[in-house]
Amino acid sequence: MKKWINIGGKLINFEKPKIMGILNATPDSFYEESRVSNQNALEKKIALMITDGVDILDVGGYSTRPGAASVETEEEVNRIVPVIEFIKSRWPDIMISIDTFRAVVAEEAVKVGANIVNDVSGGDLDERMFQVVADLRVPYILMHMRGTPKTMSSLTSYSNITLDVIKELQLKVEKLKKAGVYDIIVDPGFGFAKTLEQNYELLGHLEFLQILELPILVGLSRKRMVWKKLGISPKDSLNGTTALNGKALFKGTSILRVHDVKQAVELRKVYFF
Repeated sequence: MKKWINIGGKLINFEKPKIMGILNATPDSFYEESRVSNQNALEKKIALMITDGVDILDVGGYSTRPGAASVETEEEVNRIVPVIEFIKSRWPDIMISIDTFRAVVAEEAVKVGANIVNDVSGGDLDERMFQVVADLRVPYILMHMRGTPKTMSSLTSYSNITLDVIKELQLKVEKLKKAGVYDIIVDPGFGFAKTLEQNYELLGHLEFLQILELPILVGLSRKRMVWKKLGISPKDSLNGTTALNGKALFKGTSILRVHDVKQAVELRKVYFF
């Protein structure tokens, strides 16, 4: 499996997995505690993540939770650009990914300092995305999803969840490479167009994704597959999240995408002792 990506001429190694901190510049993230109501709170949250040891900050301005309100492109840009500019002004060396399915938002984010494009739609919601990422010459996180956030819950028919996800990702990897994108990270898309049972089956066979020979990103943090399984709320699901993140590391994950940076960094520290 490929253990590095090229960011602006610098090779980023995944021999030790990276911790990606979720930074929602939105008022309606599914996890209420991750919502930021004002600039001061946002700056404090960023500083805490940096102190806790985050490797990558994932900035998003559009919630993809089921039922989330639609956001105009201009509003999404206005939400994320000041955040990225602030981060780069204070911590110029920190890696930033832009969580968007819109090519124009990716362009504006990279223009002000974002290093990676994280696309939950895997290119399906904007036909320009693959070519724009190639032109920007930045790494691309290819997530598996079917449909849209509004329709994905009805698109959960698979012959074999693990093999089907691998096949669908592979087809897009080939398209990306044809477009000129070679620094690719794959994300199986836990919670997107997958039932509770399918999520756990996919996690149980996560190591099979290594056949793609690309770094793997896993985002399990406080998702429905955690709190629904335990009969609790997202607010109370940190323990379950940490347990599943441990399994993801055991299965060969290169990046953990989390709300709770400190706990994920501690998990990595004791796992790779």
